[in-house]
Amino acid sequence: MYQLPYEAVTHNGRFHADDVFSAALLKILNPEIHISRVSSVPDNFSGIVFDLADGAFDHHNSNMKYRANGVPYASFGLLWKEYGHILVSASAAKSFDESFIQPLDTQDNYGGNNMLCRAITQANPKWDSCSDPDECFFKAVDIAKFILINEIESMRSTERAIKIVKEALENQRNGIVTLSIGVPWKSVLIPEPVYFVVYPSTRGGFNAQAVPKGIDSNECKIYFPEEWRGQTNTLVKISGVSDLTFCHSSGYLISAKSIDAAVKACEIAIKNAPYK
Repeated sequence: MYQLPYEAVTHNGRFHADDVFSAALLKILNPEIHISRVSSVPDNFSGIVFDLADGAFDHHNSNMKYRANGVPYASFGLLWKEYGHILVSASAAKSFDESFIQPLDTQDNYGGNNMLCRAITQANPKWDSCSDPDECFFKAVDIAKFILINEIESMRSTERAIKIVKEALENQRNGIVTLSIGVPWKSVLIPEPVYFVVYPSTRGGFNAQAVPKGIDSNECKIYFPEEWRGQTNTLVKISGVSDLTFCHSSGYLISAKSIDAAVKACEIAIKNAPYK
Protein backbone atom coordinates (compact mmCIF):
# COMPACT_ATOMS: atom_id res chain seq x y z
CA MET A 1 0.00 0.00 0.00
CA TYR A 2 1.16 3.54 -0.73
CA GLN A 3 3.03 4.94 2.27
CA LEU A 4 1.80 8.24 3.69
CA PRO A 5 3.25 10.02 6.73
CA TYR A 6 2.37 8.44 10.04
CA GLU A 7 0.85 11.60 11.50
CA ALA A 8 -2.08 13.77 10.44
CA VAL A 9 -4.15 16.48 12.09
CA THR A 10 -7.56 17.97 11.48
CA HIS A 11 -9.81 20.35 13.37
CA ASN A 12 -11.47 19.43 16.64
CA GLY A 13 -15.04 20.18 17.65
CA ARG A 14 -18.05 19.33 15.52
CA PHE A 15 -17.25 17.06 12.55
CA HIS A 16 -18.81 16.66 9.14
CA ALA A 17 -18.67 14.14 6.30
CA ASP A 18 -15.73 16.02 4.78
CA ASP A 19 -13.22 15.56 7.60
CA VAL A 20 -14.62 12.10 8.42
CA PHE A 21 -14.21 10.75 4.87
CA SER A 22 -10.82 12.48 4.60
CA ALA A 23 -9.65 10.63 7.69
CA ALA A 24 -11.09 7.36 6.38
CA LEU A 25 -9.21 7.77 3.10
CA LEU A 26 -5.94 8.40 4.92
CA LYS A 27 -6.46 5.29 7.05
CA ILE A 28 -6.97 3.22 3.91
CA LEU A 29 -3.81 4.64 2.36
CA ASN A 30 -1.83 4.10 5.57
CA PRO A 31 -3.56 1.90 8.17
CA GLU A 32 -0.96 2.91 10.78
CA ILE A 33 -1.47 6.65 10.46
CA HIS A 34 -2.32 8.48 13.69
CA ILE A 35 -4.87 11.26 13.27
CA SER A 36 -5.30 13.93 15.93
CA ARG A 37 -8.07 16.50 16.24
CA VAL A 38 -6.63 19.84 17.29
CA SER A 39 -7.48 23.54 17.41
CA SER A 40 -4.28 24.53 15.61
CA VAL A 41 -1.37 22.82 13.88
CA PRO A 42 1.47 21.98 16.29
CA ASP A 43 4.78 23.78 15.75
CA ASN A 44 7.14 22.03 13.34
CA PHE A 45 4.46 19.49 12.40
CA SER A 46 5.57 17.52 9.30
CA GLY A 47 2.57 15.25 8.73
CA ILE A 48 -0.60 15.78 6.74
CA VAL A 49 -2.91 18.66 7.68
CA PHE A 50 -6.48 18.49 6.36
CA ASP A 51 -9.57 20.64 6.77
CA LEU A 52 -7.51 23.01 8.90
CA ALA A 53 -5.11 25.96 8.72
CA ASP A 54 -5.61 26.97 5.10
CA GLY A 55 -3.13 24.31 3.97
CA ALA A 56 -2.94 22.15 0.85
CA PHE A 57 -5.89 20.00 1.95
CA ASP A 58 -8.05 22.76 3.38
CA HIS A 59 -10.75 24.64 1.48
CA HIS A 60 -11.51 27.59 3.73
CA ASN A 61 -10.44 31.20 3.55
CA SER A 62 -8.05 31.95 0.67
CA ASN A 63 -7.40 28.37 -0.37
CA MET A 64 -10.66 27.53 -2.16
CA LYS A 65 -10.04 25.55 -5.34
CA TYR A 66 -12.54 24.67 -8.08
CA ARG A 67 -12.92 21.83 -10.52
CA ALA A 68 -13.20 22.52 -14.23
CA ASN A 69 -17.00 22.13 -13.94
CA GLY A 70 -17.15 24.79 -11.24
CA VAL A 71 -17.72 22.45 -8.28
CA PRO A 72 -15.50 23.59 -5.39
CA TYR A 73 -13.21 21.18 -3.62
CA ALA A 74 -13.50 20.34 0.03
CA SER A 75 -10.76 18.48 1.88
CA PHE A 76 -11.99 15.03 0.85
CA GLY A 77 -11.97 16.01 -2.80
CA LEU A 78 -8.50 17.52 -2.51
CA LEU A 79 -7.11 14.38 -0.86
CA TRP A 80 -8.78 12.14 -3.44
CA LYS A 81 -7.36 14.29 -6.25
CA GLU A 82 -3.89 13.78 -4.80
CA TYR A 83 -4.11 10.11 -3.84
CA GLY A 84 -7.17 8.49 -5.45
CA HIS A 85 -5.20 7.28 -8.46
CA ILE A 86 -3.09 5.15 -6.13
CA LEU A 87 -6.13 3.09 -5.19
CA VAL A 88 -7.93 2.82 -8.53
CA SER A 89 -7.31 3.67 -12.17
CA ALA A 90 -7.28 7.31 -13.24
CA SER A 91 -10.58 6.94 -15.08
CA ALA A 92 -12.24 5.24 -12.11
CA ALA A 93 -10.87 7.92 -9.77
CA LYS A 94 -12.39 10.63 -11.98
CA SER A 95 -15.77 8.89 -12.15
CA PHE A 96 -15.80 8.39 -8.37
CA ASP A 97 -15.05 12.04 -7.84
CA GLU A 98 -17.97 12.99 -10.08
CA SER A 99 -20.53 10.58 -8.67
CA PHE A 100 -19.60 10.27 -4.98
CA ILE A 101 -17.23 13.00 -3.83
CA GLN A 102 -18.56 16.10 -5.58
CA PRO A 103 -21.96 15.93 -3.83
CA LEU A 104 -20.16 15.70 -0.47
CA ASP A 105 -17.82 18.57 -1.33
CA THR A 106 -20.77 20.67 -2.49
CA GLN A 107 -22.64 20.02 0.75
CA ASP A 108 -19.63 20.97 2.85
CA ASN A 109 -19.05 24.20 0.96
CA TYR A 110 -22.60 25.35 0.39
CA GLY A 111 -24.86 23.28 2.64
CA GLY A 112 -27.78 21.18 1.45
CA ASN A 113 -29.55 17.98 2.32
CA ASN A 114 -27.24 15.17 1.23
CA MET A 115 -28.41 12.18 3.25
CA LEU A 116 -24.97 10.60 3.61
CA CYS A 117 -23.60 13.87 4.97
CA ARG A 118 -26.55 14.10 7.32
CA ALA A 119 -26.01 10.54 8.59
CA ILE A 120 -22.34 11.27 9.35
CA THR A 121 -23.12 14.58 11.03
CA GLN A 122 -25.71 12.88 13.24
CA ALA A 123 -22.86 10.89 14.80
CA ASN A 124 -21.73 14.03 16.66
CA PRO A 125 -22.52 14.06 20.38
CA LYS A 126 -25.96 15.49 21.09
CA TRP A 127 -26.20 18.68 23.10
CA ASP A 128 -27.26 16.77 26.20
CA SER A 129 -24.79 13.91 25.75
CA CYS A 130 -21.62 13.21 27.70
CA SER A 131 -20.07 11.30 24.79
CA ASP A 132 -16.49 12.14 23.91
CA PRO A 133 -16.38 14.05 20.57
CA ASP A 134 -13.18 12.31 19.46
CA GLU A 135 -14.62 8.86 20.16
CA CYS A 136 -17.70 9.78 18.13
CA PHE A 137 -15.48 11.09 15.33
CA PHE A 138 -13.49 7.89 15.02
CA LYS A 139 -16.63 5.76 15.16
CA ALA A 140 -17.87 7.79 12.19
CA VAL A 141 -14.49 7.34 10.49
CA ASP A 142 -14.85 3.56 10.81
CA ILE A 143 -18.24 3.77 9.07
CA ALA A 144 -16.85 5.97 6.32
CA LYS A 145 -13.87 3.64 5.91
CA PHE A 146 -16.21 0.68 5.48
CA ILE A 147 -18.14 2.60 2.80
CA LEU A 148 -14.98 3.69 1.01
CA ILE A 149 -13.41 0.23 1.02
CA ASN A 150 -16.53 -1.20 -0.58
CA GLU A 151 -16.64 1.58 -3.16
CA ILE A 152 -12.98 1.07 -4.01
CA GLU A 153 -13.38 -2.69 -4.34
CA SER A 154 -16.43 -2.13 -6.53
CA MET A 155 -14.36 0.09 -8.84
CA ARG A 156 -11.58 -2.48 -8.97
CA SER A 157 -14.10 -5.22 -9.68
CA THR A 158 -15.57 -3.15 -12.50
CA GLU A 159 -12.11 -2.67 -13.97
CA ARG A 160 -11.55 -6.44 -13.91
CA ALA A 161 -14.92 -6.99 -15.56
CA ILE A 162 -14.16 -4.47 -18.30
CA LYS A 163 -10.96 -6.34 -19.15
CA ILE A 164 -12.85 -9.65 -19.44
CA VAL A 165 -15.62 -8.16 -21.57
CA LYS A 166 -13.22 -6.37 -23.90
CA GLU A 167 -11.36 -9.63 -24.50
CA ALA A 168 -14.64 -11.39 -25.24
CA LEU A 169 -15.67 -8.57 -27.58
CA GLU A 170 -12.59 -9.21 -29.71
CA ASN A 171 -13.92 -12.72 -30.34
CA GLN A 172 -17.56 -11.79 -31.01
CA ARG A 173 -19.25 -13.54 -33.91
CA ASN A 174 -22.08 -12.03 -35.91
CA GLY A 175 -23.00 -9.61 -33.16
CA ILE A 176 -22.97 -12.23 -30.39
CA VAL A 177 -20.53 -11.94 -27.48
CA THR A 178 -19.87 -15.02 -25.34
CA LEU A 179 -18.59 -14.58 -21.79
CA SER A 180 -16.95 -17.37 -19.80
CA ILE A 181 -18.30 -15.88 -16.58
CA GLY A 182 -21.14 -13.55 -15.68
CA VAL A 183 -19.70 -10.05 -15.21
CA PRO A 184 -21.06 -6.50 -15.70
CA TRP A 185 -20.89 -5.87 -19.44
CA LYS A 186 -23.22 -3.03 -20.39
CA SER A 187 -20.73 -0.15 -20.25
CA VAL A 188 -18.51 -1.93 -22.79
CA LEU A 189 -21.02 -3.59 -25.10
CA ILE A 190 -23.80 -1.02 -25.43
CA PRO A 191 -21.74 1.35 -27.61
CA GLU A 192 -20.51 -1.53 -29.78
CA PRO A 193 -22.27 -3.02 -32.84
CA VAL A 194 -23.28 -6.19 -30.99
CA TYR A 195 -26.79 -7.45 -30.21
CA PHE A 196 -26.60 -10.29 -27.67
CA VAL A 197 -24.37 -11.49 -24.86
CA VAL A 198 -24.27 -15.13 -23.72
CA TYR A 199 -23.03 -16.07 -20.26
CA PRO A 200 -23.31 -18.87 -17.65
CA SER A 201 -26.41 -18.60 -15.49
CA THR A 202 -26.16 -18.66 -11.70
CA ARG A 203 -29.07 -21.13 -11.83
CA GLY A 204 -27.21 -23.50 -14.14
CA GLY A 205 -27.07 -23.56 -17.90
CA PHE A 206 -26.72 -20.35 -19.89
CA ASN A 207 -28.52 -17.07 -20.46
CA ALA A 208 -28.56 -14.95 -23.58
CA GLN A 209 -29.46 -11.32 -23.07
CA ALA A 210 -30.26 -8.61 -25.58
CA VAL A 211 -28.00 -5.56 -25.52
CA PRO A 212 -29.87 -2.31 -24.74
CA LYS A 213 -29.70 0.69 -27.03
CA GLY A 214 -28.33 2.90 -24.28
CA ILE A 215 -27.12 2.84 -20.67
CA ASP A 216 -30.39 4.29 -19.40
CA SER A 217 -32.61 2.72 -22.05
CA ASN A 218 -35.08 -0.12 -21.55
CA GLU A 219 -35.22 -0.68 -25.30
CA CYS A 220 -33.03 -3.38 -26.81
CA LYS A 221 -31.27 -3.34 -30.16
CA ILE A 222 -32.91 -6.67 -31.08
CA TYR A 223 -35.43 -8.81 -29.21
CA PHE A 224 -36.07 -12.52 -29.27
CA PRO A 225 -39.04 -13.45 -31.50
CA GLU A 226 -42.44 -12.44 -30.19
CA GLU A 227 -43.88 -15.97 -30.39
CA TRP A 228 -41.15 -17.20 -28.01
CA ARG A 229 -41.91 -14.72 -25.26
CA GLY A 230 -43.26 -16.03 -21.99
CA GLN A 231 -42.83 -19.64 -23.14
CA THR A 232 -41.21 -22.48 -21.20
CA ASN A 233 -42.44 -26.03 -21.86
CA THR A 234 -43.39 -25.36 -25.49
CA LEU A 235 -40.37 -23.19 -26.31
CA VAL A 236 -38.31 -25.94 -27.93
CA LYS A 237 -41.17 -26.81 -30.29
CA ILE A 238 -41.95 -23.18 -31.12
CA SER A 239 -38.34 -22.12 -31.65
CA GLY A 240 -36.93 -25.29 -33.17
CA VAL A 241 -33.95 -24.99 -30.83
CA SER A 242 -33.35 -27.88 -28.45
CA ASP A 243 -32.26 -27.08 -24.91
CA LEU A 244 -34.11 -23.76 -24.70
CA THR A 245 -35.93 -23.58 -21.38
CA PHE A 246 -37.32 -20.06 -21.01
CA CYS A 247 -37.92 -16.79 -22.82
CA HIS A 248 -38.77 -13.69 -20.84
CA SER A 249 -42.16 -12.14 -21.60
CA SER A 250 -40.50 -8.93 -22.77
CA GLY A 251 -38.22 -10.81 -25.17
CA TYR A 252 -34.92 -9.53 -23.81
CA LEU A 253 -33.68 -12.79 -22.22
CA ILE A 254 -33.63 -16.52 -22.90
CA SER A 255 -32.32 -19.43 -20.83
CA ALA A 256 -30.88 -22.66 -22.20
CA LYS A 257 -29.29 -25.85 -20.98
CA SER A 258 -26.33 -25.49 -23.36
CA ILE A 259 -24.25 -22.65 -24.71
CA ASP A 260 -24.84 -23.87 -28.29
CA ALA A 261 -28.59 -23.51 -27.84
CA ALA A 262 -28.22 -20.01 -26.41
CA VAL A 263 -26.04 -18.92 -29.32
CA LYS A 264 -28.41 -20.53 -31.84
CA ALA A 265 -31.35 -18.62 -30.36
CA CYS A 266 -29.43 -15.37 -30.77
CA GLU A 267 -28.59 -16.20 -34.39
CA ILE A 268 -32.26 -16.79 -35.16
CA ALA A 269 -33.28 -13.54 -33.47
CA ILE A 270 -30.69 -11.57 -35.46
CA LYS A 271 -31.68 -13.23 -38.74
CA ASN A 272 -35.37 -12.48 -38.21
CA ALA A 273 -34.96 -8.98 -36.79
CA PRO A 274 -36.89 -6.34 -38.75
CA TYR A 275 -33.98 -3.94 -38.28
CA LYS A 276 -30.40 -3.89 -37.09
